[in-house]
Amino acid sequence: MKLSYAFLSIALVIVVVVAMARGRGHHFTSPPFEIFPDMNYQDKVKDQVPSEFFANGNSAREPVPGTVAEEMPPVGDYWATGKFDGNHWGTGIPVHDSINGERPLQIDAANMERGRERYTISCAVCHGASGDGKGITSKYGLNGVANYHQEMYRTMSDGEIFNTIGNGKGQMLGYGYNITIDDRWRIVMYIRALQRSQNAKLEDASPEEQQKIQDAGKKPAGSASNVQGQPGKQLASTEATEISK
Repeated sequence: MKLSYAFLSIALVIVVVVAMARGRGHHFTSPPFEIFPDMNYQDKVKDQVPSEFFANGNSAREPVPGTVAEEMPPVGDYWATGKFDGNHWGTGIPVHDSINGERPLQIDAANMERGRERYTISCAVCHGASGDGKGITSKYGLNGVANYHQEMYRTMSDGEIFNTIGNGKGQMLGYGYNITIDDRWRIVMYIRALQRSQNAKLEDASPEEQQKIQDAGKKPAGSASNVQGQPGKQLASTEATEISK
């Protein structure tokens, strides 16, 4: 019996709430009682309505003269867009000296290492550690990821790769919101190094490295020091720096 009263009480509450809620949107002679105001009343500035917060009636302070948004891309600037004249993709790393105490953008081991780190964090999950498009996502059905060792990507301009990192392309979302412009260029450096690492010739290595490779090739198959048969082997930082130039 008590259970029946409980159900009846719940049903009565539901009926009352629904009856009051369905009155929303109707015209009344006096303000209606609102159960769900749905954020109708907020401290905000509406269009064409002056604000009382600032003495001049504006809703916000005007920017300080000469202020620009952080990393706002200048029109036609290759460093920020990857394009020359705003229309043509360019190739080459736009090197520059240190700005505001940050690391200079140069083709060197330190920047290459930074590019490898950023690539590993943001790119390797899909494109793979060696850039072959076989990252961990390929095991979960994400197909069609770019393989950087295909000819179309090996011949793609640096500026277009830079643009893709920032703005995305196809099923890839852009990473411009969390990868700085300089770091995007550092990733481009590292991608170029990966491409050379998988398509390098013996003469691309330093004389010392050439000798090591030749010595390793003379050892019996299966030797621990035999570097043949190791796809995806990453170059040392100094090698990658030289190869990327």
